[in-house]
Amino acid sequence: MTLDGFCDHTAGIADDETHQHFIALLNSADTILFGRITYQLMEYWPTVVENPTGNKAVDEFAVTIDTISKVVFSRTLKNVDWKTARIAKRGIKEEVLELKHQPGKDILVGSPSLIVALTPLDLIDEYQLVVHPVILGSGLPLFKNIKDKVDLTLLKTKRFGCGAVALYYEPTKK
Repeated sequence: MTLDGFCDHTAGIADDETHQHFIALLNSADTILFGRITYQLMEYWPTVVENPTGNKAVDEFAVTIDTISKVVFSRTLKNVDWKTARIAKRGIKEEVLELKHQPGKDILVGSPSLIVALTPLDLIDEYQLVVHPVILGSGLPLFKNIKDKVDLTLLKTKRFGCGAVALYYEPTKK
């Protein structure tokens, strides 16, 4: 996300260090949740697996995102072509609760719309935000339509050489 809170995959700095960060994040999880729009943006990565770029970090990210299980929430998609993806069969709350009750690693949320949907349901255990040193002035706000205050506790930070900062928060216990 940008410093002013907008989500735009073209505004960030996608250098080797940030790719390595997201490779490690994906490796810490079993599943990533996508909405339709983000899923369709991410369908780019299997093309990189088939035709590597020659950039080690980019190509490794492509392989890593290609292999993780994906659950897509969509009212319009009827099927998905990515071999490791499936369309959610239940509502977001039911699907996420079912996933959370299964043994395994973390569940990642890769779409702003799903973060907004899961926040009031209290189904996010940790927010990991990578803030890039860019001000866009407009775009898709990450927390669009969040109506109620959500108190967070800072767990840690991570600085990147490109100027981006990863912020790790957990919801404050009530």
